Amino acid sequence: MTTIRDVARASGVSIATVSRVINDSARVNDDTRRRVWDAAMRLDFWPNGAARTLTTSRTHAIGVLLPELHGEFFSEVIRGIDRAARREKLQLLISSSHADTEAMLTAARTMRGRVDGLIVMSPERGSRAAIEQIRSRFPMVLLNSSEPAPEGRSITVANLVGAYEVARHVLDGDHRHVAILKGPPGNLDAQERLLGYRKALREQRTKVTVDYIDGNFSEESGVAAAEKILKSSPRPTAVFAANDTMAIGLIAAFQAAGTRVPDDVAVTGFDDILISRYVTPPLTTVRVDACDLGERAVRLLIGPAERAANDDTRIGDAITLPVNLIVRQSCGRASAPPRAAAKRATERLSQ
Repeated sequence: MTTIRDVARASGVSIATVSRVINDSARVNDDTRRRVWDAAMRLDFWPNGAARTLTTSRTHAIGVLLPELHGEFFSEVIRGIDRAARREKLQLLISSSHADTEAMLTAARTMRGRVDGLIVMSPERGSRAAIEQIRSRFPMVLLNSSEPAPEGRSITVANLVGAYEVARHVLDGDHRHVAILKGPPGNLDAQERLLGYRKALREQRTKVTVDYIDGNFSEESGVAAAEKILKSSPRPTAVFAANDTMAIGLIAAFQAAGTRVPDDVAVTGFDDILISRYVTPPLTTVRVDACDLGERAVRLLIGPAERAANDDTRIGDAITLPVNLIVRQSCGRASAPPRAAAKRATERLSQ
């Protein structure tokens, strides 16, 4: 097996110089750096990551803990993290905690000594103790967390604003009986979206009857909700689903029963996952740029100098990722409100 000594001999430099090149030290000129890497590639030399960590105190890797690894939203988050990590020449270790506190701690323990920091998405309540244990051992950025972030390093989605905007848009179509398909209890995203829908309903000048239906962010819970709505009398004429996956389940079940969307019932979602624009009818939703969420998380994690250079990632700042209302055919209204109207809606929420 090729060693660092072989690379030093082949490139005509000292072992210390090869080590500096491998560890990306600025104390090596470009010609020497190129000669060392040419020799390393020719000899098929693989740097020893563990030995490298002992001398540099860095692993050049970051860990990612997500509640789930399947689904378009999480795929986009990972894509954003990977894209930003590649730019910084960092590797990723990814694990799914399945929103379970003990599983999260187990994954974090496994990563200790193998990563320089962690990006953790923990939207479920009750994870404070686990987060406190992790933060004492790793630099950490929290995504969509219901718990406070260490040093303010957190990114959350503007769930309340997005839910408010989509509900206001649909309610302006004179619906008098609506349903809200909720997300999992204890989930921060689900709770904030519910608050946004309720605020829009409170501002209606005419009384609106509201049916609340339990869901869990899965397509199956959307199908079950549709079956419940189809049995009700009178039926709601609009359904606000807390995410796109449930909304897609709703639409499929309604269509299977011969109920037309949006002629008989309007449907909206949240997240703007890729498939939402290709279902029939295309889904009105709220766009969350999950890829950007992942990229920002890496920028926030990589270090004080880099964070200070970005206006939206200053040290100590908690970032709120903006969202956009995407109007398509499923809600029965043809266009999104003007930007000025959306801005006024956001200002009302902050009052």
